[in-house]
Amino acid sequence: MCCLHNFKPLFCAEIREYCNPLIIGNADVLNEAVRLTGLPLKIRSISGMSDTNPETGIIEVLDIKSRSSFKKNVPSKRAGRAFVTYIKKSVELALKREVDAIVTAPISKESLQMAGYPWPGHTELLAELTNTDRFAMMFVSDKLKVVLCTIHIPLKDVPKRVNSKRVFETILLAETGAKMLGMDKPRIAVAGLNPHAGESGIMGKEEMKSIVPAVRKAQSAGISVSGPYPPDVIFHKAYNGAFDIIVCMYHDQGLIPFKMLAFDTGVNVTVGLPIIRTSPDHGTAFDIAWKNMANPTSMLEAIRLASKIRL
Repeated sequence: MCCLHNFKPLFCAEIREYCNPLIIGNADVLNEAVRLTGLPLKIRSISGMSDTNPETGIIEVLDIKSRSSFKKNVPSKRAGRAFVTYIKKSVELALKREVDAIVTAPISKESLQMAGYPWPGHTELLAELTNTDRFAMMFVSDKLKVVLCTIHIPLKDVPKRVNSKRVFETILLAETGAKMLGMDKPRIAVAGLNPHAGESGIMGKEEMKSIVPAVRKAQSAGISVSGPYPPDVIFHKAYNGAFDIIVCMYHDQGLIPFKMLAFDTGVNVTVGLPIIRTSPDHGTAFDIAWKNMANPTSMLEAIRLASKIRL
């Protein structure tokens, strides 16, 4: 669904230097957003890609009407159904190469569940829609870049998911993601799962059983990778230039330091898909939605990055 902080960047003249933006969504909602922001923009509804005609001051919307209205600022079944419809259409256009990249706005995972869908988030939905088996979340900022080995699972389930095969594949995806950003020979660091990276098995054996074999296999394949490093030092090293990208074992291990450094500017990139997809690194923020006060910087960065990265 349209969020004001995702809508405002399209008013920025800089965006037109990168791309010709097209919104997939509900034109009625967008017109309401224009009225609320007071921006000197006009919404033009189109029914297909052949109708596009980029023009300054005009935001084109591939208008997909919802069958019924939905309540603002709260999760709902109707909203979940609507944004899944928009995402499916965007992926269809990207697979047909009718658009060059997609930039997704935040979605409510609760709305997904209320609507009866099985996906825990965007990443898994996009992977299914593109028939992708190997994929990962990569988070990009100027000073820190991370890739996640496991994503949206309970913390108690992480140790059994961190196996040698998964870690090795995530290292490969980290290299792929770094090359999408223009790095020819990225320096990849791998974080340990346990404190002190297991301390030679004293504080956990996942490093010796799963992470070290994966790192060695990747090194044998010619990848510039090292680790596992203690999680409490690896981010400091990367921040100071020792590494280009970090493979993290679970969601919060990577995202707590990342968001500390780049909460308003971080970008989420799905690596492994046959299409380019970026997203701002934040959620729906229902508490400030439709109040014309959210920071649009992360969406602006997501659009900018989508126009620059290459598969």
